[in-house]
Amino acid sequence: MLILVGLGNPGAKYASNRHNIGFMAADVIHTRHRFPAWRKNFQAEVSEGTIDGERVLLMKPQTYMNESGRSVGDAVRFLKLAPSDVVVIHDELDLPPGKLRMKVGGGHGGHNGLRSITSQITDGYRRMRLGIGHPGDKALVHAHVLSDFAKADRDWLVRLLDAIADNAGELVKGADSTFANRVHAITEPKPERKPKPEAAADKPAPAGEPAPEKPPEKNAMAAILKSLLAQRTRR
Repeated sequence: MLILVGLGNPGAKYASNRHNIGFMAADVIHTRHRFPAWRKNFQAEVSEGTIDGERVLLMKPQTYMNESGRSVGDAVRFLKLAPSDVVVIHDELDLPPGKLRMKVGGGHGGHNGLRSITSQITDGYRRMRLGIGHPGDKALVHAHVLSDFAKADRDWLVRLLDAIADNAGELVKGADSTFANRVHAITEPKPERKPKPEAAADKPAPAGEPAPEKPPEKNAMAAILKSLLAQRTRR
């Protein structure tokens, strides 16, 4: 079994805060994978379901961020799981907005939710770090994390949360790198390559002069790709 823990603070007052992006991710996974209704257990809202055939316990600790470890610790001990069976989804100041990074172990980086969880189950759990950006001044951090996402954040936030839910199957398989790469490909798609301008050889020859022969395509696939690019430019 895998425990997916979204971190945040309970209550409508905090629902749209940057600090609650972990709760938001858990909610989208819950809906996308048709988990049963949330219920109370382990000092948290929990829901048990399956993702790609694997049992998963979704958790949203209701202890407030700074005491998240009490909730996670209760679940890990009751279910007799290892820290590596836990993925904690949390906000990350040191990543630009919309960036995702996976990590196992390490320090808490000043994040009180991680500090609390580490005190209960050691630091051997997996972390899904979701960038919310840094306000630029340490004195502004508290207000930044406890303020709501701006309207301008909506596009990248929705795209990120959808990508997390759509690729959660890689998490249950333990394929954290594959998961992160797939999310990255969705949230930061490579720009389409524009076809090169037509070469002089493709231009009509002046009257009275024979048209120069075009060089042969290197292979059949090259011809197919060229045709597809031409179709794309006509759309």
